[in-house]
Amino acid sequence: MRRILALVAAAALAACATATPYQPALKGGYGYAESRIESNRYSLSFSGNTLTERDAVETNLLYRAAELTVQNGYDYFVVVNRAVDPKRQLYTTPSPARYGFAPYWNYYSPRWGWRPLYDPFWTTDTISEVTRYTANAEVVLYKGRKPAEDPNAFDARDVISNLQSKIVQPPAK
Repeated sequence: MRRILALVAAAALAACATATPYQPALKGGYGYAESRIESNRYSLSFSGNTLTERDAVETNLLYRAAELTVQNGYDYFVVVNRAVDPKRQLYTTPSPARYGFAPYWNYYSPRWGWRPLYDPFWTTDTISEVTRYTANAEVVLYKGRKPAEDPNAFDARDVISNLQSKIVQPPAK
């Protein structure tokens, strides 16, 4: 029974230590979200966790735009607005000295007697910065051939075939 619980705990921890897969965002979570603005215009976003790189967030957003284009019977899409928003947070990990685990030495002072001397390198907290990226875009879907002169126009089927290998799918249930 203990082994089963240990395996379940290890699997749960391993699941938390992966980048955001290509999936719908549930209740403000990580993944893609879209809203229809007009019959052929959508607002899209893809939010990644702290392990998801910026380029993966942007790739997933473009892939979702292409997928949405094909699902709705269109051939290409034009990106009207596009932005990537980094959200940075600082986390502090307390030093072991706060809990009395810092190494120390005793020394003798004629004025005060025996005194502890704490190691100054153990008394600093560790501060780390974590960044989460969210990519946002507004896309317009069209039928027909993609205009060659528009750099913001993407052939949906080409995008899907070119980016398919970079998309991380969620684990099968």
